[in-house]
Amino acid sequence: MNTATLSALAEPNRLQMVELLRDGPLTVGEIADRLHVRQPQVSKHLKVLNEAKIVEVHPVANRRIYKLRPEPLQEMDTWLESFRSMWEDRLDRLDAYLQELQKEGKPPGDNG
Repeated sequence: MNTATLSALAEPNRLQMVELLRDGPLTVGEIADRLHVRQPQVSKHLKVLNEAKIVEVHPVANRRIYKLRPEPLQEMDTWLESFRSMWEDRLDRLDAYLQELQKEGKPPGDNG
């Protein structure tokens, strides 16, 4: 897992920008309008996202169009998958325990 991805997404404005770009490419101005943030601030955050390779930019005339790159997000999903299996295992054990209690006629939390 690339820590640059997590570091870039840790800032709330950048995370919101990524969520906006999930629906498709946008210009800096469109992002600024939707988030009610000034354009220079948006450009600064997009630079960080670009350096972390989360977004890519395509200049068209005097506009810059940003879109998400899937690779860092797929990497993050793969990393999170290892934690999902850990939680699924724990939940399966909890389910088995609760079913055992139910067979014995004990309410959960009754140790006596």
